[in-house]
Amino acid sequence: MRKLISAFLLLTLTVLLSGCGYNTIQQKDEAVNAAWSQVLNVYKRRADLVPNLVATVKGYASHEERVLTEVTEARSRVGSINVNANDPNSLAQFQAAQAQLQSAIGRLLVVSENYPQLKADQNFLQLQAQLEGTENRITVERQRYIQTVQDYNTYIRQFPTNITAKMFGYKPKPNFTVENEAQISNAPTVDFSTPPPVNTAPAPAAPAPGAPQALPPATSPQPSTQPNPAPTTPTTTPGPQTQG
Repeated sequence: MRKLISAFLLLTLTVLLSGCGYNTIQQKDEAVNAAWSQVLNVYKRRADLVPNLVATVKGYASHEERVLTEVTEARSRVGSINVNANDPNSLAQFQAAQAQLQSAIGRLLVVSENYPQLKADQNFLQLQAQLEGTENRITVERQRYIQTVQDYNTYIRQFPTNITAKMFGYKPKPNFTVENEAQISNAPTVDFSTPPPVNTAPAPAAPAPGAPQALPPATSPQPSTQPNPAPTTPTTTPGPQTQG
């Protein structure tokens, strides 16, 4: 009899929890964790490309030590952070470190434009293509994570699921900031496949209204090419003759 009562209570509790959205909260929480794992994977992929990029650029531009050091130090800071996505301060620190690394890589690629031999190096071109693909994946996975967190936070704030979330300790999760997202979307890109534009001389400015107009240069008269008319001989009329 007790087993029957226990089974009935368990079934009733399951139905109540399902009706209050407990299962959906669990599913959305797991979706957030999965999306965060993908964000970490693409960030790690970018960090893994940095040592080869620095070594390749250093082979052609060893005196660009300042930029190379910035990239190396930025990568080191990223690797030293033990991020907790549920802690707003930890997530903000993680965002700042990733933004610094992205900016340092962008400056290194811009400096690389000054070295034609480096731009023609096959290893460098492959690394640049891999970095470009990784940056695109970072943008995609960040957007997916942002949307997943927004969906989760919206759901646990609604009634009656907000009561269930509070009972079982589900709290709103921090998200990437709008300012940082704009910076990621406007990441610097360098395309080595097209030559730089040729500088052209600016067109002369139009004269201001009322300003005196410049006169065209004077030209000397050109000699006529038509033949001169032949001189005419004057004709005389004979006068009257006198008889002797």
